Amino acid sequence: MAGFVNKLLILLLLFQNICLGFRSPLSVFKRYKDTSRSLSSECLGSDQPVISFGLSDFALDIRMPAVTPKQSDTYLCMSVPLPVDDEAYVVDFKPHASMDTVHHMLLFGCNEPSSAENYWDCDEGTCKDKSNILYAWARNAPPTRLPKGVGFRVGGETGSRYFVLQVHYGDISAFRDKHKDCSGVTLHLTHQKQPLIAGMYLMMSVNTVIPPGKKVVDADIACHYKRSPMHLFAYRVHTHRLGKVVSGYRVRNGQWTLIGRQSPQLPQAFYPVKYPVDISYDDILAARCVFSGEGRTTETHIGGTANDEMCNFYIMYYMEAKHAVSYMTCTQNANPEMFRNIPQEANIPIPVKSDVLKMMHGHNEETKDSDASYLLQQAKKEEAEVLDQDFHVEEAVEWPGLDLKLGQVSGLALDLENNLVVFHRGDHVWDENSFDSKFVYQQRGLGPIEQNTILVLNPSNAKLLHSTGKSLFYLPHGLSVDKNGNYWVTDVALHQVFKLGANDKEPLLILGVALQPGSDKTHFCQPTDVAVDPITGSIYVSDGYCNSRIIQFSPNGLYVMQWGEETSLGRSRPGQFRIPHSLALIPDLSQLCVADRENGRIQCFRLETGEFTREIKHKAFGTELFAVSYVPGGLLFAVNGMPYPGEAESVQGFVMNFSTGEIIDTFIPLRKGFEMPHDIVASEDRTVFVGDVHAKVVWKFASAEKSETIVEAKLKNKPESTDLLKNMNKQHLVQQASSTGVSFVLITTLLIIPVVVLLAILVFIRWRKTIVYGNNWKGGGGINLGNFFASHKGYSRKGFDRLSTEGSDQEKDEDDGTDSEEECSASPLPPAPSSS
Repeated sequence: MAGFVNKLLILLLLFQNICLGFRSPLSVFKRYKDTSRSLSSECLGSDQPVISFGLSDFALDIRMPAVTPKQSDTYLCMSVPLPVDDEAYVVDFKPHASMDTVHHMLLFGCNEPSSAENYWDCDEGTCKDKSNILYAWARNAPPTRLPKGVGFRVGGETGSRYFVLQVHYGDISAFRDKHKDCSGVTLHLTHQKQPLIAGMYLMMSVNTVIPPGKKVVDADIACHYKRSPMHLFAYRVHTHRLGKVVSGYRVRNGQWTLIGRQSPQLPQAFYPVKYPVDISYDDILAARCVFSGEGRTTETHIGGTANDEMCNFYIMYYMEAKHAVSYMTCTQNANPEMFRNIPQEANIPIPVKSDVLKMMHGHNEETKDSDASYLLQQAKKEEAEVLDQDFHVEEAVEWPGLDLKLGQVSGLALDLENNLVVFHRGDHVWDENSFDSKFVYQQRGLGPIEQNTILVLNPSNAKLLHSTGKSLFYLPHGLSVDKNGNYWVTDVALHQVFKLGANDKEPLLILGVALQPGSDKTHFCQPTDVAVDPITGSIYVSDGYCNSRIIQFSPNGLYVMQWGEETSLGRSRPGQFRIPHSLALIPDLSQLCVADRENGRIQCFRLETGEFTREIKHKAFGTELFAVSYVPGGLLFAVNGMPYPGEAESVQGFVMNFSTGEIIDTFIPLRKGFEMPHDIVASEDRTVFVGDVHAKVVWKFASAEKSETIVEAKLKNKPESTDLLKNMNKQHLVQQASSTGVSFVLITTLLIIPVVVLLAILVFIRWRKTIVYGNNWKGGGGINLGNFFASHKGYSRKGFDRLSTEGSDQEKDEDDGTDSEEECSASPLPPAPSSS
């Protein structure tokens, strides 16, 4: 009897969990929207517009002074003077606005506003002198933070002395309650001199006409660039309702390089440029907006009202201070013929889900919208769900990397063409005789490695494309490739970091002193890895086997700062390392993740400050985690080490969702087992390479779909395939059938459970009452499940508490005492780590 009740209780819990899991995201949106609307109508006041953050930093709050627009498409402006006379730099923008009331905001810098009034109609103008756009916001875009070392220069002799905020109130139906609006933006400014000066380049169509009913209309903009070099790091698109996609490019020698491409119907944030682009003298900047006139009965022109359109492509860039220009525009099409060669992607609309469109609005005719952060969270959640269900990598058995004649493979990277770059030790070996107790290299008599230690391989067939690094290194270790194609490597015997051009025989830059271990600003002690920020050029070195620190250098090799310390006894604290072994840059989030090898975890830090942000640790990692690699889009790849005697965790590769830290997939080789996987690198198409320092091989892994296609192709071409391939194909078929069967059974079970549960409850109650009262019992009243189960011994109400929905809507029970999934007990110190 008790067993039956327990089973029924489990079924009910499962049913409750399923119901919560299928809860509509629109209910979450509504709750968030109700909260945001109530907050957006509150005016916070401007009695303290300046907040000091210390000696050099301060915040400036720029808000509309409690305005109520009287008609739709009202543009209101207000100004705020820079509260200091000397030079300052804007490094962060935090918007305060809602799409319910504001269509878009622009922030200008100038020396004399058009009016001295508290606020004014922008038809009077924004500035009397030249105005520079510093910031733009629309569609609940999230905050914008500039890269480290980059700022908009204001004040002083050359910078703007006033900020002018322009707010466009598109549809004023939200003001029927006559509430006051205080939309605006908070600026983070610093007096610390920024070496790179930010600016805004606006590409804008001024003469596009969209005929009514025409399915596709292109608006093209192109200008020759005639100034000093600039580096692009963010972009933003803007159209009104008819825009389908906006794309921007650099055109150099006929080659089109994408700057950014986005649907203007999504939150109009400043998105990071995926691969930072440099613009040189006489390059061409080109942009295309694709519109559709379907549904319109009259011509649509470029303009600022609800019935007009716009085609804007904003670019944030930085330049060296001595050449800096703060604002540039392009409003023409210098070469219409050129657009015959525009990449086809520029003509393909980016689909936006219907439920997202329903929550979007911009003008009178459009519906309401959700907050950008909610949309981005939903996108991440959907991406995680897709990855959890469908993503799997397996060894690509056709890859001949296991047959390459390599030394100990210590480092892997991908170059700008996605070719595989391998760093290996040739005929040198790191063993117990390599170093003395003071970490001084003992085998200098062998001389440097006579083979080329850096090999560039075709990622499809492992064919050698290029090689270099002969007679330069003693014991290679870490490897990375910067945005210009330079190789950055570490040598643990030399205790140095090197920068090499792809075709250079001599290093372009050397950090550290040859063969001299140390722990000061100019010495390393067995440095393990190096990474270069593609935005700022800053250099990060993990140092290493005998130091426990991360060191930052400027692009030209000057010491900037360091963080980290040796792990103390007991549980490892944040910022402590036991061999920081591998680095992974996440430039779009301005973070650096470190494989903390002997602590068996990943630690992530802010690039600007070295501040600890998070730890990722799982029991499956075991005691050692050797390497980590990040792929734009939110995937983190890692490999662990061989378990110590008595440990159960196997050596394998991991795929993780960076946002949540959870493991999505694990993978192992099929032909030959891992011995000591030392480094890992992955590409955006989810191709993964692992280098093994003991097995002296490089494995290739690809998504399961790719592997199946390859295996099937081999079987068709070679009927006499080896038993291995036959077994693999059979294994895939079994897995596929099993997966299909499981899915069918799961779906059927979920559909049947509610019916079974209700029937079981009714039958059980009927039987129970019959036992107690006999056959003369007559039912009456309703079923109270809480009282029913509470009457049974051992029942705890905790079983019916609201299940946590933290993963879907960010809520968490206040009484939830759970801290993490990690073990809290202190583990004994492991044996001395193996050298590699």
